[in-house]
Amino acid sequence: MRIGKQDAPFTAICTSDAHSITVRGQDLVGSVIGNTDFTTYFWMLVTGSKPTETQAFFANAVLCAIAEHGLVPSVVAARMTYAAAPEAFHGAVAAGLLGCGSVVLGSAEVAGRFLAQVVEKGDVAAEIKALRAEKKAIPGFGHPQHSEGDPRANLLLKLAADHGIEGPHIKALRDIQAALPDTIGRSLPINVNGAIPAVMLDVGFPLNALKGISLLARTASLIGHLQEETERPIGFIMSGAAAAAIQYDGP
Repeated sequence: MRIGKQDAPFTAICTSDAHSITVRGQDLVGSVIGNTDFTTYFWMLVTGSKPTETQAFFANAVLCAIAEHGLVPSVVAARMTYAAAPEAFHGAVAAGLLGCGSVVLGSAEVAGRFLAQVVEKGDVAAEIKALRAEKKAIPGFGHPQHSEGDPRANLLLKLAADHGIEGPHIKALRDIQAALPDTIGRSLPINVNGAIPAVMLDVGFPLNALKGISLLARTASLIGHLQEETERPIGFIMSGAAAAAIQYDGP
């Protein structure tokens, strides 16, 4: 049974022979290992070309910005999974990443698609009202803790201004923020998942790979948490706290 398109049996990412490994046209041993930092290599793997100095700077900045924020759901899931299955370090990392979605962690992708839509259509108020009509949150805005402004977002946007890379997506982000009082009746701060796609899209990172930024960054954090879990376990403490906090109200 033929399923999906089957007329382009090619990949441009990697090939190898008995003597060499080629990745995105680069000799892995001769040119990459020992000569290329991982963020540059990540950009090259995703896009097919090495980043400019500015692109690499902002890729590094956003990866640092989103990697760690305490005992968020992805971290809790990973640490509790490891507590239950210490033989499955990889499974615990996977457990933390599987919840990367529209509310937590993966919301940078959702915000990026919204920004791209605003840039394409140009009517900020109409796009906000369309979301509200479906009872959806405005992606990239608001934060349960940083209600007066997400410091990570503020810095990323300042860096964008300082480096002169503000483009249509950052403008769209600012326009949305300015339109919120009239469209939803209150102002909201830009959060890090609004700033990240605005910055990354304006420096040329592909829209369809935006979720990869969050996944790569959070993987590093999860490995750190799981290493700590091996030495100072809190997975069962969190499990016990959940059981104590939730009351049964069934029949």
